[in-house]
Amino acid sequence: MKALFAQTPRVDRSAFTIPVLAAAVLFTWYESEQLTKAPPGDGKVHVKYWEKWTAFEFDAMKHVVDEFNKSQDKIVVDILSVSGIENKTLMAVSGGVPPDVVGLYGPNVTQYADDHAVIPLDDMCKEAGIKRDDYIEAYWDISVIRGHIYGLPSTPATTALHYNRGIMKELGLDPNKPPATLKEMDHVADLMTKREKDGHVIRTGFMPGEPGWWNWAWGPFFGGKLWDGKDKITINSPENIEAYEWVQSYSKKLGANALSSFQAGFNNMFSSPQNPFMTGQNGMEIQGVWMYNFITKFNPELDWAAAPFPAAKPGMEEPTVIDLDVLCIPTGAKHPKEAFEFLKYVESQKGLEMLCLGQKKITPLKKVSAGFIENHPNPFIKLFIKLAYSKNAVSTPKIGIWAQYLDEINNACSEITLMSKTPKKALDDVKDRMQPMMDKYLERLKVRGEL
Repeated sequence: MKALFAQTPRVDRSAFTIPVLAAAVLFTWYESEQLTKAPPGDGKVHVKYWEKWTAFEFDAMKHVVDEFNKSQDKIVVDILSVSGIENKTLMAVSGGVPPDVVGLYGPNVTQYADDHAVIPLDDMCKEAGIKRDDYIEAYWDISVIRGHIYGLPSTPATTALHYNRGIMKELGLDPNKPPATLKEMDHVADLMTKREKDGHVIRTGFMPGEPGWWNWAWGPFFGGKLWDGKDKITINSPENIEAYEWVQSYSKKLGANALSSFQAGFNNMFSSPQNPFMTGQNGMEIQGVWMYNFITKFNPELDWAAAPFPAAKPGMEEPTVIDLDVLCIPTGAKHPKEAFEFLKYVESQKGLEMLCLGQKKITPLKKVSAGFIENHPNPFIKLFIKLAYSKNAVSTPKIGIWAQYLDEINNACSEITLMSKTPKKALDDVKDRMQPMMDKYLERLKVRGEL
């Protein structure tokens, strides 16, 4: 769900006073040492595992943990759901009291590697026979930073266009023929849009800012790149400008204030019956494989379907966002060997299918059992698996300043949507602010001998 795409703010340790840092470390120690404290005298190695999930997602991993614990008699994994896991993990590593395993967000692995907060797993993976060839490459590659493996896939995701078949039927459109191009989708969105006599928007066909988790991806969907893979920020390339001109076209059609007012009513409404896609107030939406879970929970009668997101231009068919939850071993973990034994169990076909089926997501492995497909409740699971192989699948840049870059892109997207800046001006400004930061970031890596 949304947490999969959450972003990690960089922890500036210089900003902490000694008392504040001490208090943070003490709190982290309490969570790590007390809430997952091993029962005395059982003779087993207790592996402390922090995970960010809650509710059914946590329960799915808890089931995997329980099965691992029953599978052998030497190791016990103690799993704990930890909010704000990104910062607490960094604090725990800084304080010398990290867990043995941590479930992190794929887009942030580079930062943790840069901060030396997680250990490379190359040798352990080689010894265990865990290799790239077994995985869908896009997922494996997310945690490979400068040639070293810093995390292993847990639950992956792709995104697709979710659309309301009922509204399609209402308009006399074939619900079995979703739009294949962005031009077609824009036309359907116009037909779906409803206003009151005073111009107040009461239904949209599509909103580029809903849910707003992938504002950074619009440029790549048009063939743009966020950096050149070496040292240049390229957010203001012609392809990216074209993408955000398309984003701004919705503000021009609907009215910036009308669109902003309409969308403001759905803030923090994703996991609720008031989600605009659930209520029929938004006819089409880009969403991940997990959306099925929330439709089933909040509006099981909704007549919906999923399809590849429409192509912005020829050659850009089946664009999708690739993202991933990952399992890492923090630097300073007391039991890295035993922690990796647990990771080996999770990374098996049995372990990953147990976890991913429990969360109703796809698996990161190339090999998929017939039972996984047959028992999966999402009627579009084959689509989401297929999209993971798309040549137009995009993921976030592997740079340690991604959190700052994302903030800049989101701010620019707001300016573009509110029409306070042209797309070119907004993206030029992002480039001007981010390039110096990129230069300093790369220089820091060079000084440390990591480039």
